[in-house]
Parts: sequence; C-alpha cells; structure tokens
Amino acid sequence: MTKWLLPIILAVLVIMPSITHAESGISATDSSAQIYFPSALTFTVNVESRNDIVKVRLHYQVDSMNYAQVTNEAWPVFTPSTKIKAQWVWDMRKAVLPIGTTVVYWWTIEAATGDILTTPAQKIRFDDIRYDWKKISSGQINLFWYQGNQNFADQLIAAGQQTLMMLAEDTGVQLEQPVNIYIYASAQDLQSALIFPQEWSGGVAYYAYGMIAIGIPTNELDWGKGALAHELGHMVSHQITFSPYGAVLPFWLDEGLAMYAQGKSDPYLGSVLEKAIAQHNLISVRSLASPFSAIPAEAYLSYAESQSIVSFLIQNYSGDKILHLLNLFKEGNTYDEALIQVYGFDQDGLDALWQEYVTGPIPSQPNIYHGTSIGMVRDSLRWYIQPGQLRTMATLTGVD
Repeated sequence: MTKWLLPIILAVLVIMPSITHAESGISATDSSAQIYFPSALTFTVNVESRNDIVKVRLHYQVDSMNYAQVTNEAWPVFTPSTKIKAQWVWDMRKAVLPIGTTVVYWWTIEAATGDILTTPAQKIRFDDIRYDWKKISSGQINLFWYQGNQNFADQLIAAGQQTLMMLAEDTGVQLEQPVNIYIYASAQDLQSALIFPQEWSGGVAYYAYGMIAIGIPTNELDWGKGALAHELGHMVSHQITFSPYGAVLPFWLDEGLAMYAQGKSDPYLGSVLEKAIAQHNLISVRSLASPFSAIPAEAYLSYAESQSIVSFLIQNYSGDKILHLLNLFKEGNTYDEALIQVYGFDQDGLDALWQEYVTGPIPSQPNIYHGTSIGMVRDSLRWYIQPGQLRTMATLTGVD
C-alpha cells in the first residue's frame, strides 16, 4: 500500500470474494475491491494456475452519461508465477470519481500456455463511507443526507421538486436522467470529501454523472433550498445539451436559467442592474456568452443581466422556445445560429431588444429579476464571492 493513502484510510471490503475456476487450470481464488474515500479505489485478484501466469488485465466501466460504452483497462505489475496476487490502485488525484458512482469490473488472466480466464463482472459503489447516509427519493431526485431530521430532508427534496415543476411549466425543460444529491452537514465536511478542495468550495457538480454535493448546515435550510434549486437548473440544461459534439452553453443562458430556477427575486441584483441601466453601463449579450469577470462588481452585473435576459425571453416569447434553443445547442449549432432559428434574431439582436425592454417603462411583470444565487451569496453562498475575488461552483464532467 502506498504511503500517501495511510493517513486517510477508510477502507472496507465491499465485494465478497469470488472464486472462479476454468478447465484451463487457471483459478481466481479472490477478486475484490476496496474503497479509500476519496483518494483511491483498489482492485485485487489472487490467481493460481498449473502454469505461470504471465498477463493480468483489469477491465472496468463507469456508470455515466455516454453515447458509447467505454471499457477502461489497467495492467497491474506482478512477477510471473503459478500463484500470484495482482493489485491496481485507481489514484483519484489523477482522475476523480464522483461519490456514489457505480463501477463494474472484471479480470482477464493469461497463462504461459496461452490459456485465458475471464472472471465474472462485479460491481462496487464509490461511497463516502465515513457517514451513515440516509436516503429519500421523489421523482427523478435521490437525496442523501446524514445530519438533520426527516423534515430537513423532506423540505429540501420538496424544494427540488417544485423547482423542476416550475422549469417544466415555464420552459419545457426537464431532467433526462435521475440526479443523486448528497447533502454534507457543512462546507468543511464537503471539502474533506474532495481531492483538491478550495477553502471557498461549498458544492460540486458532476453533470455527466448526475451528481450534486452541497454543504448545507441544518440551520441554513432556506439558503440550502436556493442553492439546490440553482444547481438543479444547471443540471437540467446540461443533461439536455449533453452530446458527442461537446456542446457549450453561453454563460448568460446557463447562469440565467439556473438563477431563474431559484424562483426568488433579489433586490440587490435588481439595484445592480438598475444602476448599470442609469449609467448606460450594460454588458452586451455577446460578451456575456463568455466566462464572467472575476472582478466582483462586474460579476454581479453579469449575473444580474443574465437573470434578466432569461426572464425577458421566457416572459415575452413562448416558454418552450428555451427547450428548443437548448436542443439546437445539443445538435452543435452556434449561439447565433440557434437564436436565429428559434427567435429570429442573433445575440446582437437579442441585446438590442433586451436593452430596449429594460431601459423603457418599468415592465408589469414583478419577477424580471427572477431569483439568483448571487444575491444570497453576499451573505452565505460560499462558493461564489470571497473578499476580493469571485468563485463559481466547481463543475466536473468526467473522469479518465
């Protein structure tokens, strides 16, 4: 066992040993996997044969959104013999595996005579075994938590369902795959579950794996509902646009739709936008398609505008056009191509129409600043604003 694992060993044998025999004379007397969360997953096989074992290969598949089944291979180092123990360590410092991900694995073993044995496939879930997780499910949401009573979990999952219902009704977007949400009792607990945590990390999302993890103390339930709704907004849009083309959403749509999902207006962002309007200092829609500035003042305005732009599209055009737009991005269309097909104007045209809208008379709709996480961030949303710098929630989409 490598020394770097020793300080954080949380190992448990989660797969019962299997014994596989073959007429070739090769037998696998033990095949198992151990979790060292979050650092590693170790696979071990013990083999006996009448002839020297010369090749041992591990095959494994990871449960995630894919257009083709990917089988990975690993070649453990061992000394050829008639009785060997082979082991391979999946080092998560090189390829992060999200909590709760299922891995299917099997071995191919070859003797010097050319005889081959393939072991039966086995499964293991890469769980954070430090905590006694409880689970509640509703629709497409599976929520896991370990601190707080049943009411705490019930309110979170109910907020998630309300978010999904609102998005489906207003925009036509829906989850395409179930989502597993892990609620850690604090940002510190969550950070201890990450390989390279940052002190500002309050949540992490793996969209290709349908996984969200957030640190929500039991006394910050209202904040937690908003954070959960925000990330579900991201999850829905990323699931819809998942494609072999590697679709990338314009930031104004990705963040604007996530903030719309929160369903609460925020006076602070409203004041930021009103000030920019009064000073003729708005950022163009085309500029907002790229990553937002790390300067807090500019970042606040970017989120405020994105929120307003998405609300403008939903309130003034058919809501299901958002779903059509996302589907065009999935097919590989550019931002301008998709907008022209759905709305009849490109990003510059959207910019002109939206600016005319927000600089004209105060609209009758009360929710033009329809919810955001940034306003809440000023007080408690840890993964966004810190003194002197802006951060976004960590988003990880794949592993090797």
